[in-house]
Amino acid sequence: MEAVEVIIAGKEKKDRILNPKEKKLVAYHEVGHALVSAKQKNAQPVQKITIVPRTMGTLGYTMNVPEEERYLMTKEELFAQITMLLGGRAAEIVAFGDSSTGAANDIERATKLARSMVTQYGMSDKFGSMGLESSESQYLDGRNVPTCSEQTGTLIDEEVRQIINDCQQSAIRLLEENRESLDKVSQYLLEKENITGKQFMKLLEEDEKVA
Repeated sequence: MEAVEVIIAGKEKKDRILNPKEKKLVAYHEVGHALVSAKQKNAQPVQKITIVPRTMGTLGYTMNVPEEERYLMTKEELFAQITMLLGGRAAEIVAFGDSSTGAANDIERATKLARSMVTQYGMSDKFGSMGLESSESQYLDGRNVPTCSEQTGTLIDEEVRQIINDCQQSAIRLLEENRESLDKVSQYLLEKENITGKQFMKLLEEDEKVA
């Protein structure tokens, strides 16, 4: 697994010391991703949570790996993926009543997925199975080309915004409903710095037995 982690996030950079406030925020952020993932039917299982900084600039990350190799994703699975990506920011909001710059990459990835759902995958309630972007130039510059009017483009932006907003609210609601688990796992992560997927699920199962 270490080899996979190096590819994803680089090597551990333990000389990068976070202050206690930042470390706590990163812990809640990463546990937010993991907890939202675990509480959704269509999300990928959690393999590891860490708050050890890496050489590629990450201050922590949550590793989700599908149980089997997949080539296709359903609409519900994409919604679950976007909700998981926004789980970090949702945890910051639930735990601290504020949000940080740490969610920038999550937001970029979530927005890209939401836009693809609307413009390429025909998964929009507003537009249905209508193609709104062409990927003809993907081998030249990697950018998709709109095949719609400027007016429709504005409606696309609104549809993407709605998907992001709905998924963000879903993540916040899940974490509010599981606030005790959010606090417990985040405190454990602060102490250990790394949690395996099995350890994470064991902590959740203990909370469910108490409830």
